[in-house]
Amino acid sequence: MKIGLLSDTHGILTDDMLAYFKNCDEIWHAGDIGNQEVIDKMQAFKPVRAVYGNIDDTSIRTQFAEEAIFTCNGLKVYIIHIGGYPPKYTSKLKKRLAEIAPGLFICGHSHILKVMADKERNLLHMNPGAAGNHGFHKMRTMLRFDVIEGAVKNLELIELGKRGK
Repeated sequence: MKIGLLSDTHGILTDDMLAYFKNCDEIWHAGDIGNQEVIDKMQAFKPVRAVYGNIDDTSIRTQFAEEAIFTCNGLKVYIIHIGGYPPKYTSKLKKRLAEIAPGLFICGHSHILKVMADKERNLLHMNPGAAGNHGFHKMRTMLRFDVIEGAVKNLELIELGKRGK
């Protein structure tokens, strides 16, 4: 299954951005969606899995949960907007990761693209950075990858250009 992953759109989702996901089976959004228009555009384009972020209003929070936990082609996935980075998770998140035991942990919020192994928890940690213009990041980013037989394969970084452009 081919996945398009983004976060922190803050109300920005252009056709150019969606074009990067044209061959994807699903779009996953790690929160701070921004508005209903972004949701509608994603859902009209591909199936969507998403969580709400700290800037998302009640209408978005009624459509999506704070956490998404599911299995994709044998890979257990856990998505939450505010997650931190290994090994400096909050004690609450450490407990949730121990309970859920995902193979892939995804978060957003920091606007900083990072993909790294968490060897202590035997998982892959992904933060796609920020796809929108709001924030302090310099480059707008997204990720694209395959989930094959319980593993992430063919990971690609997508740079959308500098923030504000």
